[in-house]
Amino acid sequence: MANIFPAKGGIFKSEALSKYILNTSAYPREHEQLKAIREATAQKYPNLSVMGVPVDEGQLLSMLLKLMKAKKTLEIGVFTGYSLLATALALPDDGKITAIDTSREYYEVGLPFIKNAGMEHKINFIESDAIKVLSEMCSDEKHKEEFDFVFVDADKTNYMKYHELIKKLVKIGGVIAYDNTLWFGFVVEEEEHVPEHARASRKALLELNENLASDPCVEISQISIGDGLTICRRVS
Repeated sequence: MANIFPAKGGIFKSEALSKYILNTSAYPREHEQLKAIREATAQKYPNLSVMGVPVDEGQLLSMLLKLMKAKKTLEIGVFTGYSLLATALALPDDGKITAIDTSREYYEVGLPFIKNAGMEHKINFIESDAIKVLSEMCSDEKHKEEFDFVFVDADKTNYMKYHELIKKLVKIGGVIAYDNTLWFGFVVEEEEHVPEHARASRKALLELNENLASDPCVEISQISIGDGLTICRRVS
């Protein structure tokens, strides 16, 4: 499979700067089972491994979860489970994660390392279309305003649909984090200069970014880490 993603270096457009951040600050503190997932993913899916959350971003999410004292989280888009394990490690022993992805095959690549870390008991993995599961949750009163934290790293063209549903499921004061909101820097490129396979996602993320900026229900901070991460705190 050809690599459909841009070269490493991400939104910095500098592989040297990216390596400096990882080698200086991120890799020395990476949990051994997270490193094992990252390496297993690169070996099995060399052209897709960029889909995994970068090490420094995983550490930011971990710190945020600890600062929040989060206990119940939701993850939409799991891939091989790097961010899922990073979340599980940050939660208390009685913490719970509902993880939704259409591919159990990807999840099972990381599952042995999740088990090695002793974190499997925190995870409820659901192999399904996320819109379907979220819609069902929203129709059930016991799930409304249930989650402390939601992480979204799935199909970008559905981000706006996810947002409208997730707002009903996260607690007031809770956090939603959207990954890839700068989309390899393509959000500032003219469409004709964007690879055709990336255009639909670019368009969807431009819409999401504009919507989040004007959404009175959330406070936001868009961070230039990884491929762009937008953190939203529900306020109403």
